Amino acid sequence: MWVYAAALPTAIGLAVVKTLVLIVGGVITFFAYKAYRRTHQPALRYLAVGFGLVTLGLVLAGMLYELLGVPLMTGILLESLLVLLGFLVIARSLYVT
Repeated sequence: MWVYAAALPTAIGLAVVKTLVLIVGGVITFFAYKAYRRTHQPALRYLAVGFGLVTLGLVLAGMLYELLGVPLMTGILLESLLVLLGFLVIARSLYVT
């Protein structure tokens, strides 16, 4: 996609922030999964899955738009659905007995 020169710093900033979200979200997901493997607590499994879904969702819209040509609104809808699902799974992890 072509970006106007004035929007270029914003586009670069967005790419940097989304990359950092992917890295930090991946690290959190990894540690939650590692804790699950150590303790075998179902709540930690749900937590890892939930953070993985949120992380994927937060990065998905831009990737779909830029790499696959999916309309931006469709990408944002899919992103929001994954974030919602991730939050529901995280909430579930808080109620596992």
